[in-house]
Amino acid sequence: MNTGEVIHELRTKNGFSQDELAEKVFVTRQAVSRWENGETVPGTETLKLLSGLFNVSINTLLGSPRQLICQCCGMPLEDSIISREKDGTLNEDYCQWCYADGTYTYSDMDDLIRVCLPHMTAQGFTEEQAVAHMKKILPTLDYWKRYEELSDDGQFEAFKQQLIKEINDLKIEGMSRLDRLNALVGKYVNLEYRLPGGASVKFLDDGTTYLGNQLEPELGGDRCFGVLANMDFILICTYAEGGADPELVLYKKR
Repeated sequence: MNTGEVIHELRTKNGFSQDELAEKVFVTRQAVSRWENGETVPGTETLKLLSGLFNVSINTLLGSPRQLICQCCGMPLEDSIISREKDGTLNEDYCQWCYADGTYTYSDMDDLIRVCLPHMTAQGFTEEQAVAHMKKILPTLDYWKRYEELSDDGQFEAFKQQLIKEINDLKIEGMSRLDRLNALVGKYVNLEYRLPGGASVKFLDDGTTYLGNQLEPELGGDRCFGVLANMDFILICTYAEGGADPELVLYKKR
């Protein structure tokens, strides 16, 4: 589709008239009509407003002229997994796992490769093939080529290590020692917990990236421990295979 067709589809899908869309992005109805007829294309600032309004990338608004890939891990990007800046705008260079609210979450290639391995082997790669592929592609990506310029001099890594210490100091009975925290997107780990009064509650925002990990129980068994945290809280739970039957162990504000 071209830009006009994309805008028309998104406008009608969201139930906006041309007048209503024009008001939301500070243009005239005639301007919207010209976009949809293919006579003109929105300017850069208007594309940004449309991107925020429809929650799609500018690349999508332009008819997807290029294949977006994360410039940290190499993952193909779709609108649903594109990262966001602190102000909520989309950053079309990264996925939600590698860049979260203005922060780069990986500072070590080997650590990133280790996190990606299970996903790649599930797609049919052997471990050797996956490692070789990642070691070939990562150095070609913008984040790693510009690492000295883009990195935060280890501040985020120091924050992760502080979180790990805080979590281990809780000495949760039966939980193995935590060694690493990985970037986890809320919608994939936002389990629903039943409270003592019978109500069920979710604690996470589906669109936010957190730090966490899955840990095996120290003494064995079929329930894993889940750890999730950010600057504001630490959450520890247990669950059966596939996240079934979750139970909240601890929710602690930092």
